[in-house]
Amino acid sequence: MKNKIIHAFAGAMILVSILLSVYVNQNWLWLTGFVGVNLLQSSMTNWCLLDKILGKMGYTNEGNSCGV
Repeated sequence: MKNKIIHAFAGAMILVSILLSVYVNQNWLWLTGFVGVNLLQSSMTNWCLLDKILGKMGYTNEGNSCGV
């Protein structure tokens, strides 16, 4: 469950920042870069702040269709 939420949140943040950069100001692309850097860092260190926050909120990886 947590993995789906994390992927959905990251995807939503990227899409929102792209839309904001097109319609508001190009500086919103920094948010896209920040999300990308965090995804890259998470893949190398296996540590994700959102994962820790969701864990404290009671979400688990049980029932994940990917079996992770």
